[in-house]
Amino acid sequence: MAQISGMRFALTGAILIAISFGLARFAFGLFIPQIRDELGISANIIGAIAALPFISFVFVSLVAPWITKYFGARNTTVLSAVFGAFGLALISQAAGPISLSLGVLACGICTGLMMPALTSAMQALVDRAIHGRVSSVMNAGTSIGVAFSVPAVLFFVEAWRYAYLSFTLFAIFGVMLAWYLIPSVSKLTPLDAAPAPKITGQQWWRLLRLCLFAFAMGFIASAYWTFGPDLVTTLGSLSSKQSGWLWLAVGIAGLGGAIISDLADRNNPAITHALMLMMLATSLTLLAASPNQIYLAVFSALVFGLAYMSLTGLYLMTGIRLLPGRLSIGPVLPFVACALGQAAGAPVIGLLVSDFGYVLMAN
Repeated sequence: MAQISGMRFALTGAILIAISFGLARFAFGLFIPQIRDELGISANIIGAIAALPFISFVFVSLVAPWITKYFGARNTTVLSAVFGAFGLALISQAAGPISLSLGVLACGICTGLMMPALTSAMQALVDRAIHGRVSSVMNAGTSIGVAFSVPAVLFFVEAWRYAYLSFTLFAIFGVMLAWYLIPSVSKLTPLDAAPAPKITGQQWWRLLRLCLFAFAMGFIASAYWTFGPDLVTTLGSLSSKQSGWLWLAVGIAGLGGAIISDLADRNNPAITHALMLMMLATSLTLLAASPNQIYLAVFSALVFGLAYMSLTGLYLMTGIRLLPGRLSIGPVLPFVACALGQAAGAPVIGLLVSDFGYVLMAN
């Protein structure tokens, strides 16, 4: 099968990731203050609801390689985008916790299918030597989607339903984009292709350690993704419009994650990993210390965006390199571990906020 330009594929994948991960999954945290007020949902309930897309993401990710193998990369990508459009539409019409939960669950299914489908197509169409770079660029698409959600907050202040309707239209565009631009390939390799080497015990051990780091990072990052805007509006008394600048900063800075593959190669992956973890901790500290200072809050979002997108890109790249030729395992398991961490972190932090409030937690 002929290979195509890695950059062309990376840009197409980045747009689809922007819609699925950026709009369908991570934009939710930006609208939590408005959704809580209109639907009358407590912090612990909204924390549990925020965990649902991560849970559905985990379960779907585990079976996505087989779904992709059966339906092919294009059809699976289209199916993912359809779930995203359905979930976003359902959220826009949510009347209470149940319909809201169903909407975010559908969005989680969308994200669980998207990355395995794209990596399947990448394996068949893109030169293996640049898989890490292409994956980092696609992963940075999340930042594009997160940043793109900000104009919706600015134009639809206190009108989150209209914002989600606009997201639905973009998801429908994603369906058409996937159909026309993703080639119809499956994970099936040619009969004369060499089989992937057997996974050694050392490789499994390294992958386990990578997944533990990803789980811990996801747990910690869930505090920012789920309750960052709610913190600055509740404790810092900033407006919903001002809180939108946090997500714009996260999105812009997160684009730096596109170069994490090259950065790690030049400066040692372990050192890069440690630096990004320090930046992640710094971003949370800054936000908790000064939620009423818009400039410090935005700066914390810049730091968080760069750290989070770089870390997920680093885990993705490392998983690919740990298990070359096994894209259904290497990059998928760290992503699943990160989602598990976020699924565990969101309800725990929501319970703490409900029981103790933001003031005690920030102190």
